[in-house]
Amino acid sequence: MNLPSTGFSRIVDPWLERIGRGASWLWLALLVVIVLNVVLRYAFAEGRIEFEEIQWHIYATGFLLGLGYALKDDVHIRVDVLHERFSPTLKAWLELYGILLLLLPFIAVMLIFAVPFVAASYALGEVSVSPGGLPYRWAMKAMLPLGFALLLLAALSRLTRVWTYLFRSPPAPEGEGHGRE
Repeated sequence: MNLPSTGFSRIVDPWLERIGRGASWLWLALLVVIVLNVVLRYAFAEGRIEFEEIQWHIYATGFLLGLGYALKDDVHIRVDVLHERFSPTLKAWLELYGILLLLLPFIAVMLIFAVPFVAASYALGEVSVSPGGLPYRWAMKAMLPLGFALLLLAALSRLTRVWTYLFRSPPAPEGEGHGRE
């Protein structure tokens, strides 16, 4: 389904693209940390808790920063067995209702609870409970509201594009296939 761009999506989408592409390098960093940790553990019998924790932190950061990028590019998970058989207009209606009734309320709940969660962690100066663990636990927790704020921007961008597709874009002339079907 080719959705038309909007003024909002032309501003937000390039930023989401840059952030998503930048975050994709975190997977390489994660791979390096995992290999280093495995080599240290099995070749030198030297396990390091900070490597274990940094793995979790890199994975969570990559995942959270990639949420908005995945929604922007429409590469998120869905039930494609059913979705691929729907007409573009039905897909757009499902997208509209999915964003309005499921995604936006979920993001709101996550942001409502994530911000105080991070603030409390920062106020406490929270650190890892593991001996040799990482300090500044609040910084990792701050990825929650950041990731969901980016997802909110992506959802609003996608919503404007779906809305325009359904209510403002004129149907394409017969045989062109660029408008609503």
